Amino acid sequence: MSDPSLTVVLLLALAALAAGFVDAVVGGGGLVQLPALLLGLPGASPVQVLATNKIASVCGTATSSVTYYRRIRPDPATFVPLMVFALAGSFVGAIAATHLPREAFEPIVLAALVVVGAWVLLRPQMGERTALRFSGHRHRAAAMAVGFGIGVYDGILGPGTGSFFVIALVGLLGYDFLQASAKAKLANLATNVGALLLFIPTGAVLWKIGLLMGACNMVGGYLGARTAVARGAGFVRVFFIVVVGAFTVRIGGDVLGVW
Repeated sequence: MSDPSLTVVLLLALAALAAGFVDAVVGGGGLVQLPALLLGLPGASPVQVLATNKIASVCGTATSSVTYYRRIRPDPATFVPLMVFALAGSFVGAIAATHLPREAFEPIVLAALVVVGAWVLLRPQMGERTALRFSGHRHRAAAMAVGFGIGVYDGILGPGTGSFFVIALVGLLGYDFLQASAKAKLANLATNVGALLLFIPTGAVLWKIGLLMGACNMVGGYLGARTAVARGAGFVRVFFIVVVGAFTVRIGGDVLGVW
């Protein structure tokens, strides 16, 4: 694969900054970053795109996770089993991702864009306060199931993982939106690490692009987490929907042969 132009590198860096910010606040930063990598690196294999996306993402999720943990102090009885099973699921999913053909890649990304974008646009006003639906072992079992299931998806593909965690933690377990966002970041950090345990030894990571995007993702993740704690996620939703909509049109055009 030839080196990308300076313009492409700058656009990828900007996409990573936006992805880190959006992912820290509402989840779904991969819906910005992964399509950007697909468009900017057309000569890269699916595994290279996924692995490079994970390197960039792990920097942002680590930063936002620390920020959330210091300010929200989420309950370890939930986030520890959630993280452990998310890591295991992501590793399993990453094994499956090594067999994913390029021609199947963009339609799956497009479907994830549409599903999560529609959820952000149309979701009801839930998650205003914590009202846990389970307790004790049932609560931990539900957290484990959520972690493993979404972890497998993240290892295979990844876009929207943070949003899926938030949906599950709010809708299934009963957390308020801010608590769910904090736990989602910790779980998303675990899924990124789980996938990288497979991707790094195989040499799939494009390190120069990945580390540059990772630095931008860290800045976005730090700013996004601080903003979420201070102001909530409502003001980001319009921006998120516009960005996801733009990528949906662009990737959809590729899939349908319009461009």
